[in-house]
Amino acid sequence: MPISVGEMLPEGTLMEVGPDGPTSVSVADVLGGGKAVVLGMPGAFTGTCTSEHLPSFQKNMDDLKAKGVDTVVCVTVNDPFVVKAWGDATGAPADGIRLMADPEGAFVGALGLTFDAPPVGLINRALRFAILADGGKVSLLHVEDSPGDVSTSSAEALLAAM
Repeated sequence: MPISVGEMLPEGTLMEVGPDGPTSVSVADVLGGGKAVVLGMPGAFTGTCTSEHLPSFQKNMDDLKAKGVDTVVCVTVNDPFVVKAWGDATGAPADGIRLMADPEGAFVGALGLTFDAPPVGLINRALRFAILADGGKVSLLHVEDSPGDVSTSSAEALLAAM
């Protein structure tokens, strides 16, 4: 069952590649105690994620910060090396978005926000979503009906609902 507004985000561990290689980081440490946006995307380097969803947040970081957002984290079910390369290619980390790997899909699975699309090679991937959480409690939850769509989960839609 998917997470709902009013619930606390589940505990979990995400990964990123830093100067000393891959490291595991708790979700609580990634999000901090303030207002955070958690983006779920089907995969690094996938078309819609790279050309639409992530750029919508890159373009709107100033507006998100003006609304009190402290942290923006993008989670994909990929290995941390692919996620780092995606960050290097998109410039998202320089724009203030922390890209994190959920290699086994454990965190997005705990959220209840996964899907499979075997014909295109996507297994146990994150649905496309945007969550606004304050102190780890979900205050807004926007999940796309189709992982190829970016309407309710875009930065513009999230900002309009804040």
